[in-house]
Amino acid sequence: MEILGIDIGFGFTKATNGNESLVFKSVFGEATDVQFRELILADAAQDEHLQIDVDGKSYFLGELAERQSNVRFFTLDQGQFIAKFAKILALAAAARLVGGHIPINLVTGLPIGYYQKYKKDVAAILRGEHRVVLTDAAGQTKEKIININKVRVIPQPFGSMFNLMLNDLGELGDKRLVKEKIGIIDVGFRTSDYTISDKMRYSERGSRTTDSGIARAFNVIATKLREESGVNVELYRLYDAVDRGFIKIRGKEYDLKELTEQVFSQLASTVANEVDRLWADDWDIDTMVITGGGGAVLAKYLSPLLKGHVLPVDDASDARLNNVYGYRKFGKHLWARGVVPAPAKT
Repeated sequence: MEILGIDIGFGFTKATNGNESLVFKSVFGEATDVQFRELILADAAQDEHLQIDVDGKSYFLGELAERQSNVRFFTLDQGQFIAKFAKILALAAAARLVGGHIPINLVTGLPIGYYQKYKKDVAAILRGEHRVVLTDAAGQTKEKIININKVRVIPQPFGSMFNLMLNDLGELGDKRLVKEKIGIIDVGFRTSDYTISDKMRYSERGSRTTDSGIARAFNVIATKLREESGVNVELYRLYDAVDRGFIKIRGKEYDLKELTEQVFSQLASTVANEVDRLWADDWDIDTMVITGGGGAVLAKYLSPLLKGHVLPVDDASDARLNNVYGYRKFGKHLWARGVVPAPAKT
């Protein structure tokens, strides 16, 4: 049995089997025949080639779809995301990380605000036997049977909480956190999730999903670029540009540093205000945790605005993986606690 953690996010899909992790943009497109599959130069960067056939249709995913597909699919609508995106993205991740025919127990998450409405739908979409075909960068195909035996759907920010509290065997690691009241701020691409763990008890009063994700800041940047250049830049094509601090459109360079600082500061202020309102009665929180890919981006703007002790963000780790690491640890806790994982394949 293989235990997987998969986080199907609006911005990125993240997955881990404990030995290997995978992150790719939650974008897919129709697969096309690529006439020339070799690198133009040997020193060119080798991207992850994600191509999968699901239900008789062939798709490119992530960077491959962005570069090669004529028609690309990306959404910030939760209902559409569950109905049309979740299965393709999750199976692509699972197919990359596990062998065929091996039973899989899977843990995934949903934003708190959508948890009750969609948890059964997500489990039903993913559970069962799925026949897929993977195509590698050389055009070689391999058929796999993805057998998902059990699916556990949990509120999304619980992943970061379990990642802090559990070790890789699914056992309690940091017992101090188990005894404390912890506020978790999980900033994603589309949403921000807030929840409280009070000595391992969930607080409904202190938990909520809002629309204050990184996409709100990216929308402002995209609007400004459209006004100045006349080009509508897709949000998923802004990640690298924001990191670099500039973008080139039709040969002209647009500086993004000042605008990025401004919109991220505004978004951090919005998130801090939401925390103040939501946790007004929870003045006894011991520790606040900023997590998620968006959390890592906003941390330097957000931390000074929060009232209380904030756990420092580890710059050496990829915060996008915090939830998915926790999902897998929780899976170990549920189904294989204390079982030493097999060594990674070489």
